[in-house]
Amino acid sequence: MADMSDPAEMPPAPQPAEETNAQPETTQPEPTPEERIAALEQEVAQLRDRWLRAEAENQNLRARAERQVADARNYAIQKFARDVVEAAENLRRGLEALPPASEGEPELLTKLRDGFEGVERSFLAILERNGIERKEAQGQPFDHELHQAMAQQPAPEGVAPGTVIQQWTPAWTLNGRLLKPAMVVVAAEGGGA
Repeated sequence: MADMSDPAEMPPAPQPAEETNAQPETTQPEPTPEERIAALEQEVAQLRDRWLRAEAENQNLRARAERQVADARNYAIQKFARDVVEAAENLRRGLEALPPASEGEPELLTKLRDGFEGVERSFLAILERNGIERKEAQGQPFDHELHQAMAQQPAPEGVAPGTVIQQWTPAWTLNGRLLKPAMVVVAAEGGGA
């Protein structure tokens, strides 16, 4: 019997069998040039559609941002404009409190009236240059967008119902947007309120 302690006499260790990942080959047939072109055209169409949608969204964002900037620019002075309009209305009340012009009135009163009327014209011109406009309501059809009805009265002879028959204050707009509605009395339908 052979001594097994001698490595030279040991039989060689069995080598593991070579493992191969032998999977069945699944080769897909190469697409034809026409199929390849069709697939690429479809991909181009999808990418073009996504690009057009993204471009439209960007265009909408730009337009929205431009509108917001324009609104901020046009209406940032809204609170200040309301206060200035109040001053214009007080100037008008002061003018209306003066006695009407008459023959032989004191020269001082005539000069005061003319001076205040000149100040009012100048003040209104400045307001208009800055986008603030006064809208008279007297004799106009009632417009809920510009007028606030404070009362109704029977329609006078020849006046259509729904017409403004008295204006307490005019309407004011800032760049076309209502700043302050006119306080008005409206002719009632059917002979009164």
